[in-house]
Amino acid sequence: MAAEILSLDAVTLRDRIATGALTATDLAEAYLAQIAAEEPKVQAWAWHDPGYVRAQAAELDRYRKTGRPLGALHGLPVGLKDVIDTAKIPTQNGCDVDKGRVPLVDAFVVKQLKANGAVILGKTVTTELAFMQPGPTRNPHNLDHTPGGSSSGSAAAVAAAMAPLTIGTQTGGSIIRPASFCGVCGFKPTFGAIPRTGALKQSQTLDTLGVFGRTPNDAAMFAEVLFGADEGDAATALAPHPKLLDTVNAGAPLPPVFAFVKPPGWDQADEDTRQAFEQMAKHLSDQVFEAPLPSAFGQAAHQRGVINFAEMARNYYTYGKSRDQLGPKTVEGIEAGEAISARDYLSALDWQSILTAGLDEIFERCDAILTPAALGPAPKGLDSTGDSIFNGMWTFCGTPAVTIPVLTAENGLPMGVQLVGPKGSDGRLLRTADWLWQSLTQGETA
Repeated sequence: MAAEILSLDAVTLRDRIATGALTATDLAEAYLAQIAAEEPKVQAWAWHDPGYVRAQAAELDRYRKTGRPLGALHGLPVGLKDVIDTAKIPTQNGCDVDKGRVPLVDAFVVKQLKANGAVILGKTVTTELAFMQPGPTRNPHNLDHTPGGSSSGSAAAVAAAMAPLTIGTQTGGSIIRPASFCGVCGFKPTFGAIPRTGALKQSQTLDTLGVFGRTPNDAAMFAEVLFGADEGDAATALAPHPKLLDTVNAGAPLPPVFAFVKPPGWDQADEDTRQAFEQMAKHLSDQVFEAPLPSAFGQAAHQRGVINFAEMARNYYTYGKSRDQLGPKTVEGIEAGEAISARDYLSALDWQSILTAGLDEIFERCDAILTPAALGPAPKGLDSTGDSIFNGMWTFCGTPAVTIPVLTAENGLPMGVQLVGPKGSDGRLLRTADWLWQSLTQGETA
């Protein structure tokens, strides 16, 4: 039974629990067994307590017997990137400086999870301070290859079937790239859609919370619970709660149209990536057209970096006092930020509106931008988390992005297709991603 459970997507698991065909305890035990088997190899968890998991599941099963309404995630185990505060549970930010740190208050998203009946499965490994110094996690598809970063543990846990759902963060490409490398679905919503209250702040202009699952349906169901507004995050605003899953389930009214974008850095893409997108264009036929990005996007990576480094130097000031306890890549990032002038930082902020405006004409002609999620499959070695050049520009613009695992490199490793939509189009973007997912994995015709 455990093998069957682990093969199911999160939406199906939720439905089985709701009908009584599956208990929260049975589901928890299946994932606990998988963690026991896979964690010694993959090392995706920064903190995990089987007893705590069992206690939560048992309490949820008792609650179900009362006949009261179930939460939207009742009984579903969830992993949390270890930069998200959890009351009375260690949150150590992948950093020696924070070893032993135990918050007293849950982050906004953790409160949402508990209110909706999720089981906190554990804290997933992050790179040091969610930057570029790799953690111990390995790619489940090949342990000699990187899982990506900084949400390495969150992506790997889903890929290794150690969790059906996990939460990550993205400042450059920390959701989309690990999802691509590990062969799972990763969703970075519109900037400000999910409150960051209680999450590590690296760059207030760029930091975005997002989710991992197996399918666009999983991502829609999960993210919908987390959307909201909170006074602790000025980037959020009161708005009607989105119906992401209903939008996806309604299906696309017409076959969607895609704008194929070769982003800056396309000349660095692996041959696997180039060939895969040529084949995809043939599959989509007249539903896809090639759209060049405005020339201003040639500045996107540099200007995003200016903002990221400058804000990182400010927000990590106290960590900078303990540089002997930080990895070299983290120290390099902090020092790069300290060298940036106020003039250059303020100028970089102006580029956000310039770049976003440059996308308007493309979005008027398509349902979503179609573009690679990474240069290629996960690179060999664990000293790097890969290059985020195909992700950072979308984070900079604040647009929603999703990657679906529908491609395979010649070496057998997964590669993701990234879709990007206009700000606020999260439901429609996930619906388009689901259409493409079904088309490429179940043989539907375009």
